[in-house]
Amino acid sequence: MNYSRVSNVYRSGVESFLNLAFATSSQENMILCPCKKCVNINWHVREVVEEHLIVFGFVRGYTNWVFHGEPPAISASTSNSTYPQNFQHRSVREDDMEGMLRDAFNMHTQHEHVQEANWDFSANDFTQIGQSGCDEEPNEEAAKFYNLLSEMNEQLYEGSKHSKLSFCVRLFHLKCMGGWTGNSFMQLLEFLSEMFPFAKIPQSGTDMKKMIKDLGLGYEKIHSCPNDCMLYWGDRQNQEACHICGQSRWTNRDAENASKTAESMRWHHDGRTDDGLLRHPADSLAWKSFDQKFPRFAGDPRNVRLGLASDGFNPFKIMSTSYSTWPVVLVPYNLPPWICMKQSSFILSMIIPGEKGPGNDIDIYLQPLIEELRQLWVGVETFDVLKKDNFNLRAALLWTINDFPAYTNLSGWSTKGRYVCPCCAAETCSMWLYNGKMVR
Repeated sequence: MNYSRVSNVYRSGVESFLNLAFATSSQENMILCPCKKCVNINWHVREVVEEHLIVFGFVRGYTNWVFHGEPPAISASTSNSTYPQNFQHRSVREDDMEGMLRDAFNMHTQHEHVQEANWDFSANDFTQIGQSGCDEEPNEEAAKFYNLLSEMNEQLYEGSKHSKLSFCVRLFHLKCMGGWTGNSFMQLLEFLSEMFPFAKIPQSGTDMKKMIKDLGLGYEKIHSCPNDCMLYWGDRQNQEACHICGQSRWTNRDAENASKTAESMRWHHDGRTDDGLLRHPADSLAWKSFDQKFPRFAGDPRNVRLGLASDGFNPFKIMSTSYSTWPVVLVPYNLPPWICMKQSSFILSMIIPGEKGPGNDIDIYLQPLIEELRQLWVGVETFDVLKKDNFNLRAALLWTINDFPAYTNLSGWSTKGRYVCPCCAAETCSMWLYNGKMVR
């Protein structure tokens, strides 16, 4: 039965519907609007909902008013609905996917059985009234909701109390909490598919992400001007250049930056003033002694000279919590002094956390770094963007930067006792005081 939305019958039906919906609403003076525009997503007051239902009509396929006080339908009377059977023939599940969907899309419903009012016609007939005029597809947000609702009601396998959606959400949560790599996650999915071929398990992590992305677990990437003038967002998302400074959106500055870095890495040889004054680590006796001992390494100024800095600290400051974190940082000394000591130039090699410092066993944790330094001493083939050629890049660790307690751990030399000075060693001039403490 079709009724015009301007007829008295339709208006009377809308009034009866609103009486039931507001009598059972979980929000004071507001309900989810079931019109074709809002599709049970937006909350409105009575006057707005009534206007929408008169102007736009009811959303197509909404025959069981589960959002507005009716209990879930058990029969298949709405089997021809355009949308999934939201709550029909649903097995009892142990998850709360339904609640999660309601939260994600700001939808809430009453599940209590409500005594129906004296209708002049059935709910199914009344929905047909709202279908007068053209049939409209749900908007993008509603389409996402109904798609997830379908996944929620699809069993992981026949007879399962868990849905395909709940399986994907829980497995993806384990991946994030456990820090699994994409490769290991893919191997797990392949293994599960092989062991349980009857289950509807996604074939890849990408397929799983596509399924649950509408829950709000993804992100939106927005380009910005390289000079921080604007965002390519909203009405300007398709611009090719910044309307303020004119900088191209697609300018690739990596090659330019790489050339500058390659030139700076030769500064200790090409740009330094060698007049005997100490202005750079290259002016030190240790650097010059190293060059004399390894002339082939020193022959190519592109080879990297490194310093290693490490010390422990308590990240909880003055709190009583016992904890020690040891960052191990490499400093490239080829660069000019105003660049090499900037934080952006530091190389964080590793972090050693624990309830206490590693002590003299720090060498156990430094094994990966030591192995890499050995490889770099032999050299790796690298492309020089400045000279446009390949060369064998080598690197050497010249010294460490640390206080005396950390020096003990890094070098193995005891900085306590008679021979405290690592330079003087056995020739250290020292004397003992009567109270047992030493003074040099």
